[in-house]
Amino acid sequence: MADLFSWQRLIQNFPILIVKLPITFEIVAVAFTLGFLLALLIATARIKKIPVLNQILTVFISFERGTPLLVQMLVVYYALPIVLKTFFGIDSRRWEKIIFVDLALILNQGVFLGEIFRGAILSIPKGQREAAIACGFSEFNAFVRIVLPQAVRVALPSTGLTLIGLFQETSLVFMIGVIDIIGRASALGATTGHSLESYVIIAVIFVLINFVLTAITTKIDKKLTFGAKPVRMGAV
Repeated sequence: MADLFSWQRLIQNFPILIVKLPITFEIVAVAFTLGFLLALLIATARIKKIPVLNQILTVFISFERGTPLLVQMLVVYYALPIVLKTFFGIDSRRWEKIIFVDLALILNQGVFLGEIFRGAILSIPKGQREAAIACGFSEFNAFVRIVLPQAVRVALPSTGLTLIGLFQETSLVFMIGVIDIIGRASALGATTGHSLESYVIIAVIFVLINFVLTAITTKIDKKLTFGAKPVRMGAV
């Protein structure tokens, strides 16, 4: 039983694993940033109910929300090269696997953040925007100065949770061959026959990341809501 866990192995494994952590941060940064931009487009299209596009997005959103992320990654990894080769003559077989991971996560984040943004914007009473326009604001200024600040406060907690979830979801990327910190731990365990120490290290790292992100989100939320009056449905 004593050989199941060793502090010496834990100390030895730490520098081996930590060098792969930047890959995880890179994946999260790319997926969240581009997913955020995609989410703005999705939310806008859904709110305005653009014909045809809205129906396509409804189907796409149902797929993204109704299937496991691993399935989405595998679909992108195996199906995208076929589509690119068949319709565009692009050979993606030599592309780095992280590109497919990034794309799958961008699409996933775009959908989930898009629904968060849409819900936040729609939660603001229409009367406020209409009153601003009646006071001489343009449609754009009414949205930016009246609706958007309130929508940001509404969306922030869920957006923070989505970012935290994204870090956790990166644990799947090694399934298609991207060697991040999880993939390195798996390979290390297969080589040495001891996996527990590596996963303890990873658990501690992810808990710390979760703690830091939660603290940052909470602090920003408090600053945004300080002195703000709660939104009243039907208020003008």
